[in-house]
Amino acid sequence: MEFEAGIPIWRQLVDEFIRRIVSGQWPAGSRIPAVRELATDLRVNPNTAQRALSELERRELCYTERTAGRFITEDHGRIDDLRLELARSAAINYIRTAQQIKLSLDRAQQLISESWHHHDDNKSEGS
Repeated sequence: MEFEAGIPIWRQLVDEFIRRIVSGQWPAGSRIPAVRELATDLRVNPNTAQRALSELERRELCYTERTAGRFITEDHGRIDDLRLELARSAAINYIRTAQQIKLSLDRAQQLISESWHHHDDNKSEGS
């Protein structure tokens, strides 16, 4: 994972972990890898990984079972809400950019549709 300068690494990890949850890479109810394993895989300090996981727990996206480790929430409604929140944020960023470059609503929607279908085509070719 590449980290952006100027944004604390633990916050970037929270964002990455949330993407993993809403995409299903870390399914509801699944066990999260141990802190040391995550830290090694992501090449970060274990304290940084721990801080990110603590934030997920604070946001009720995971929970700890004393001897078994951390698990992703099984609250599918919470995960769906988070997915929509991320999509809404991306949409707002796209709208701001489109408006700044004076793109019409029709053209902006057309670009989304074309890009959506193009991306679907590329996904199925890679399968």
